[in-house]
Amino acid sequence: MKRRRGNRTLYGNLLRNLTHDAGLLFLTRFVRLFAYGALSVILAFYLTGLGLSESQTGLLFTLTLVGDTVISLFLTTAADRIGRRRMLVVGALLMVGAGLAFASTRNFLMLVIAGIIGVVSPSGNEVGPFLPIEQAALAHVVPGRCRTAAFAWYTLTGAFATAVGALCGGMIPVVVKGRMEALEGYRTVVILYACVGLLLALIFARVSRAVEVKAPKADDAFPTLTTSLSGLAHSRKVVLKLSGLFALDAFGGGFVIQSFAAYWFYLRFGVDPGALGAIFFGANVFAGISALAASRLASRFGLVKTMVFTHLPSNVLLILVPLMPNLPLAISVLLLRFSISQMDVPTRQSYVMGVVPPQERSAAAGITGVARTTGASIAPWFVGMLFARPSLISVPFYLAGILKIAYDLLLYRAFVGLPPLEERT
Repeated sequence: MKRRRGNRTLYGNLLRNLTHDAGLLFLTRFVRLFAYGALSVILAFYLTGLGLSESQTGLLFTLTLVGDTVISLFLTTAADRIGRRRMLVVGALLMVGAGLAFASTRNFLMLVIAGIIGVVSPSGNEVGPFLPIEQAALAHVVPGRCRTAAFAWYTLTGAFATAVGALCGGMIPVVVKGRMEALEGYRTVVILYACVGLLLALIFARVSRAVEVKAPKADDAFPTLTTSLSGLAHSRKVVLKLSGLFALDAFGGGFVIQSFAAYWFYLRFGVDPGALGAIFFGANVFAGISALAASRLASRFGLVKTMVFTHLPSNVLLILVPLMPNLPLAISVLLLRFSISQMDVPTRQSYVMGVVPPQERSAAAGITGVARTTGASIAPWFVGMLFARPSLISVPFYLAGILKIAYDLLLYRAFVGLPPLEERT
């Protein structure tokens, strides 16, 4: 009874402290992840339909994520100085440009240039400057005691949006296929991606100045941060250590990004895009629901322990997916894995925001986010080469699971003794 009352108090405080700006940030999260989810299901099919080989597709995914990394690093480290809202609008416009370019050319070099300069998500997960800046803005307008719960709902919003997007991304080509070629159905999803980017820019423009960092006083230490390229001062050591670990985790996750996972189900079991959309709809719904449980566990056991002890079993399940002898069992293990795989996401985001000063949050979230994108960007190139050989298409699952387990153990060893401020008090 006491625990239930504590949970009601936790979420009641969150609802009372959700401002108009927080609501808009939840909306932009939904809109963006819907587009990412839709694109991720069909992107590998679309690119191979344009004539790219599996190796070229993997290389393009890698270069796209590298480009997103560079763009994110610049926009996020400058966001607290130039303006968070401005950087978010710029990111949305880059998303529009990338979508239009992918829809209008089949030239490999032009696709690479568009992927590097623009914002494209082949994984269905966050890329670009949005997540780090939104995290900092959300932490700025939500009290610290409600932060983990807010990030849990924020993660659920994104997971549900990704699920709906994946379902739509899988169904749109099926609907369009009755009137034109399958490639045109995939292109329709790419054009939709660009349109969502434009909608995103319009919503970001309505966010108020309350999400911005207040101008520093003359004797404040913050002006020294404006001269630093990293935007970090007091938290530099912690952020760099976290960045290295997050890069390892993302490198492992890069072997099983949603585009390639969907393509694996097609190669292994012959699953069509419509069915794949339904599979990943369910997977992402389970992932989002699991995020809500994370805030309750964190309030009892702490952020670091919750991150590690929910992430470890999900990575064991990841290794088991390709070992399943038939499609129903493979889907069951995948769904079971997703039902606990995202518990570390809101706790990880809240932990980063909790161990750095408010004026360094955008930079800290940006740098750790860039580290994750950098790690994730390397793996798809290798996956493309593995997928080119039928006997090796399951190897990415094993590599991903082993690397992510190593990350969990290293994270626990390095940070279990460094709780955020609210856990110390």
